[in-house]
Amino acid sequence: MELNEIMEFKYSPLIREKLAEFGFAKTFSEGETILNKNAYIKAIPIVTSGSIRVMRTDDEGREILLYYIKAGESCIMSFLGGLHDDTSKVKAIAEELTEILFIPTDKVSLLIREFPEWLDYIFRLYHKRFEELLEVVNAIAFKKLDERLLNFLKKKVELAESPVIFMTHEQLSKELGTARVVVSRLLKQMEDQGLVQLGRNKISLL
Repeated sequence: MELNEIMEFKYSPLIREKLAEFGFAKTFSEGETILNKNAYIKAIPIVTSGSIRVMRTDDEGREILLYYIKAGESCIMSFLGGLHDDTSKVKAIAEELTEILFIPTDKVSLLIREFPEWLDYIFRLYHKRFEELLEVVNAIAFKKLDERLLNFLKKKVELAESPVIFMTHEQLSKELGTARVVVSRLLKQMEDQGLVQLGRNKISLL
């Protein structure tokens, strides 16, 4: 797929040529780790197909979902860490078979200086990610876990473009930062209410 078909705005022909010249593509399988916490960022990812989930982890291995990165988008955390030669504060995992175009961090600075639309792209991403992080904070602080779970399932359905979600209760609990038994209990309540249908390692949103 051409970059100008997936990005949120149309690149000039010159910047598309520069991205193709500077970047290198790599494919990741579903569940494969793309970036680990505390790793140095040497290149900025642009998702060309598939999707990525970005997680925050603690020292005990507990995780919580921050946001998803879809085709045409990049990770603003990687932008900031790469530009300041800092380590990653998040973990990125391929949600499905995903292809990424990596732009070396030194080339990112060059693009910022030469192409105003590239800087605009970064600011658009920053705005979107900031709003998503505010939603996470708001959900944790003010919403009950059953509301968070239902909203999470709706996002997964939207991302997969399918009402069927293939996830275990254990996977759900990790992404929501809670216990598996709590997720199982809430899903059973939601099934009794006619909101979902539960199967073996899958959940159908009704």
